[in-house]
Amino acid sequence: SMSCCAGIQEDEDVKKMLQGSSMVKVRSRHRQKHRTLRLLEDGVTIWCQSHKLKNRAKEQHTCKASVSAVYHIRMGSESTKQGLTVVFKGPRKSLVLLCQSEEEAQQWVRGIRTLQERMDKMTHKEKLDQYPFPAYENHDDKMSYEEVQRLLRMINVDQSDQYARSLFQKCDRSADGRLDNKEIRVFCRELLRRPELDAIFNHHSADGFVLSTDDLRDFLKEQEEDCSVTHAQSLILTYELNEWAQKSHLMTPDGFNRYMLSKQNYVINPDHARVYQDMTQPLAHYFISSSHNTYLIKDQMTGDSSTEPYIRALNHGCRCVELDCWDGDGGEPVIYHGHTLTSRVPFVEVINTINENAFNASPFPLILSLENHCSVEQQAVMARHLRSILGEKLLQRPLSTEKSKCLPSPEDLKGKILVKGRREESAGECSSSSSDLNSSDDETSVAEGRSKKKKDAGVSKLSPELSELVVYTRSVHFKGFDQAAKNSPYQMSSFSEREALKLIKDSGVLFVRHNSHKLSRIYPSGRRLQSSNYNPQQMWNAGCQIVALNFQTPGEQMDLNQGRFQQNGLCGYVLKPPFMCQPDSTFNPENVGGGPGHRPILLTIQVISAQQLPKPKREKPRSIVDPQVWVEIHGVPIDNNKQKTHYVKNNGLNPRWNCTFNFIVRVPDLALVRFMVEDHDYTSSNEFLGQYTLPFTSMQSGHRHVPLVKLDGSSLSPSTLFIHVFAELTPLKQSFSESLMTS
Repeated sequence: SMSCCAGIQEDEDVKKMLQGSSMVKVRSRHRQKHRTLRLLEDGVTIWCQSHKLKNRAKEQHTCKASVSAVYHIRMGSESTKQGLTVVFKGPRKSLVLLCQSEEEAQQWVRGIRTLQERMDKMTHKEKLDQYPFPAYENHDDKMSYEEVQRLLRMINVDQSDQYARSLFQKCDRSADGRLDNKEIRVFCRELLRRPELDAIFNHHSADGFVLSTDDLRDFLKEQEEDCSVTHAQSLILTYELNEWAQKSHLMTPDGFNRYMLSKQNYVINPDHARVYQDMTQPLAHYFISSSHNTYLIKDQMTGDSSTEPYIRALNHGCRCVELDCWDGDGGEPVIYHGHTLTSRVPFVEVINTINENAFNASPFPLILSLENHCSVEQQAVMARHLRSILGEKLLQRPLSTEKSKCLPSPEDLKGKILVKGRREESAGECSSSSSDLNSSDDETSVAEGRSKKKKDAGVSKLSPELSELVVYTRSVHFKGFDQAAKNSPYQMSSFSEREALKLIKDSGVLFVRHNSHKLSRIYPSGRRLQSSNYNPQQMWNAGCQIVALNFQTPGEQMDLNQGRFQQNGLCGYVLKPPFMCQPDSTFNPENVGGGPGHRPILLTIQVISAQQLPKPKREKPRSIVDPQVWVEIHGVPIDNNKQKTHYVKNNGLNPRWNCTFNFIVRVPDLALVRFMVEDHDYTSSNEFLGQYTLPFTSMQSGHRHVPLVKLDGSSLSPSTLFIHVFAELTPLKQSFSESLMTS
């Protein structure tokens, strides 16, 4: 059978994958199950099948995943070299398997990477050429729904099952559950029909049939993109499958649709998908993606503690994780939420997990925020584990011998793991008057109901072995901006959300200045027993770098976090705007009617349509969806704003709104734009369907698609919004009168 494998079927690794391998699936030391892992003939689906033969059980014990759903695959697991660890995109749990040999594990890693590269490079045309079209399994020129689905999957047309199935039934005139050649073409055309794209095509096409190179250049100019002849022709070569049109440098409606649906035309600038920012500035000049109570799966009173959330946070580009360490049995420290019913994980297991996953998503430094409640003896055990497991990755001494006035950069610290905690300062080492030994970086949760004094007394003894691993991220109590200014740049403080908000309100400018050279970590109030989150944007407005959120709790706050770090190659470090990095900055997040960062822009967004929205989860009659869209600006307080479209009745396949919204964005460098789609409901609150958030400065102008994501941040493909974006600097008069109004 021809497939994605065509052309690489000779590849030894792929051959092995097609034959399949017998493996052991590892859930924990005690739970191991036999599985067969093999690649199906389509060359894209990996099938993990259980060895239980009962038919009923068979269904439940198979798991299929597309090669493109694999986020990361690597050799080895916590215990052995012949392990295989597969990390998926989205919420699906990682798969840990034991192969028969190390060589076999290597074959699977290489094979999956080969197939992924192959899929990325293939155009729709190659995929169609390689497909036995139509697949006459019944030799009567017809295709079943399953075969049509396979065809669509092969040519990488992602489709939502609910719409495809009902459309299939409409096209099946003979009602025998199969489509003939002509019906298949109608089906594909209807499923992918986009009248609003046809309208744009017709507007730019001189003859209504094709776009000439010049027509395409006019369109590109309108999109504010490179409109050179070479660029236009390279787009035709990439997206036009009709050979005659390609040779004549023309683009057909199909080619245009393909181009408009490509990543090039997502609302986020494709250049920002890689690390494009200067990574050589001091750490304090970056926002750093940070997780709070990383070990929790749910809430902080009863939730499970586990290593899985560490993998998930690290795979999402998180660069600061938290470890709550307590004395455990047998001299081995454990991690859990103290004085609560959360389960415990051995410290050593968490460090192993971090060691294996630290740099999956980003090469830049990872900070381990230790909240240390251990006895001196078990602290020494922690230090020993950190050194032996992390080895070379662990930063154990300053990078250079001379004393620096500022922190090192992410570039300097590439591939390094930093320990954040308390440090015994030697007499000459520190300009701060007190060594602040009693300052634990603790967040006293209300649930613990103990006084801060007593808590500090309990952990004032610090093991020298652990203390000396703390180099650039030394926790001290904040005693006011004057005192902090005298401290070494390696000393940093943590603030609860309430303390931080008070500082922003009372002395915003000073906080911004403080954060230009010192790190600040913000953590959620201990009252948030359900592990809810606060709004991180308020903290970023003041230049706070380590804004720790509960990654395990989805919602608007995590959407904003994902949006903030959506750029710069998802590496977890984003450069702060220059006006926040000067030690004498006058930027005040509370009032920006002028001054640094004030650059008012009129943003016009037209919400045109949506494609293939998911069904609502709750029971509604016939499960219909009545979608409406919110467009929100999150930034400094005077920029916060949101507007919504009307709702469209009973249409999730291709609802049209054509609503236009205007926003004035005064400090664009800090603003995020969030698109949120919900199902309108008269009887109860509206239900969230999908969203997408990105930095204002990463938005592309013109007609764009917005790739929606689920509540947990994973892709909702093929669901998209189609919008038009226009941004222009507002005339001076307007911004001057505005500055009078807000001053």
